[in-house]
Amino acid sequence: MSEPLEITVDIVPTSRYELIDVAPRVREQVGDRLEGYRKVLYCSHHTTAGYLEQGVTSRLGRTDQELDPFFKFFQQLFPHDAGYHHDQMQLRDELTDQQKACEPVNADSHLTFMGAGLKNCVTYLNRPDEPVYFVELDGVFNDVHRQRRTTVLGFDDQDIVHRERINIPVASDHLIESHNLKDPRYGLFPLFEEWLDRFGIDKGRIDIRLAPEERDVGLTVNEYETLLVRNDLPEVVRDPLRYMVRRGRNLLRDPGAIPEKTRDYATYDLIHLYNEMMEHLPFGRSVVDRIVAVMSTPAALMLRLKRNVTLLVSDGDGEQGSGRIVQGTYQTPILIQHHKPADGVCQVDVTLRRFQ
Repeated sequence: MSEPLEITVDIVPTSRYELIDVAPRVREQVGDRLEGYRKVLYCSHHTTAGYLEQGVTSRLGRTDQELDPFFKFFQQLFPHDAGYHHDQMQLRDELTDQQKACEPVNADSHLTFMGAGLKNCVTYLNRPDEPVYFVELDGVFNDVHRQRRTTVLGFDDQDIVHRERINIPVASDHLIESHNLKDPRYGLFPLFEEWLDRFGIDKGRIDIRLAPEERDVGLTVNEYETLLVRNDLPEVVRDPLRYMVRRGRNLLRDPGAIPEKTRDYATYDLIHLYNEMMEHLPFGRSVVDRIVAVMSTPAALMLRLKRNVTLLVSDGDGEQGSGRIVQGTYQTPILIQHHKPADGVCQVDVTLRRFQ
């Protein structure tokens, strides 16, 4: 059995939105060395660029032409520069005037990342002849091309080293709330670091999964920026169709033909979007019906939120140093509740694995 093989791939996008096949870039660096491994983990270091799970790409299609309509769907829901709270730089108190001048206007990219179900870390069965797409949603701003990084790690097997159920206090007066799991009050990351020391993990993963009985809650890894998670995100979860009308571009050819401009207007708008999806997406009407049905009610599933997130552990030469959790500058595990829990607690099952 081979030792895990870790590769760092640096990417410079050529456009704001781009589907970038990382497989040929890996071969440029290491030839066919990755082909002998059973599985490959792909880890994005960014909050507006990530990966779809392998099962999703199998259903949507394995070419950029097949995947493109899926992302265009969410980009129409969250159009660029549509007056999001996150993009109103005069409200961003955490930024200096100099930072405000160059800060990307990219709330739509964050919402598309969550809406499309992108992940920071995914594990694929290794199929060397298939593409693996790094999905870039914010690659160019003001003609400046972003510097992107992704870690690729081939391995054959993984052992469960430790499991533990952890209570996350989520009491809040708000029906819809987001919780930063890196907040020191929860003590999760110091606990994870202690586990890494105790079990001597050099290469592995930390999986955070909602307990089976948890409902009305989801997980993502993204930027925990106050205006984004306290204003834009709750507005989307609370009423997706109304949000679409207020923020999104109208798809109607003749809006004057529709007498009501509220939910009926949005529903009619959505029919056009639905038909557009049906013309281009290859996975069948039943899947599209489920997406649209969810969007017709105030439900967090509209954002395709996950029940688990993964954090890569590496002893490579990355920014985070030896034997530690790989995290991009702004990456944060976020727990999003869309109903107040009765007991003010959310339970997560955390599993530490070692790669072999």
